[in-house]
Amino acid sequence: MSKAQSVTVRILDKDYHIACGAGEEAPLQKAAGYVDEKLRESRGRGTVSGERLAVLCALNLAHELLQSQTSDVDLSSASRQLAQMQDSIDRVLAADLANSNA
Repeated sequence: MSKAQSVTVRILDKDYHIACGAGEEAPLQKAAGYVDEKLRESRGRGTVSGERLAVLCALNLAHELLQSQTSDVDLSSASRQLAQMQDSIDRVLAADLANSNA
C-alpha cells in the first residue's frame, strides 16, 4: 500500500495542501493546473464570488468530461449544447457584473 503524502498545489494564487499517493504528484499538479486555467477563464468573463466561480468551473469541467465519455454523440449536437451552456454562463456572469456595479 502506498503511503499518502502532502503535495502543495497553487490555484488562483492560493496554496492548497492535498494528500495523494506516492507517484501521483505529477497527475495532481497537472489537474491543479487545469483547474486553475479553467477558473481563470471563468473569472475573466466577469466578477463573480469565489463560490459561484467554483460552481461554474465545476459545471464546465463536468460537461467536458461527460462529452468526452460519450463517443456516439453527434458532434453538431454537442456543439449546440456547449454553445447553449456558454450562453447561460455568460448571462449569469453579466447579471452578476450588473449587480456588483449597482
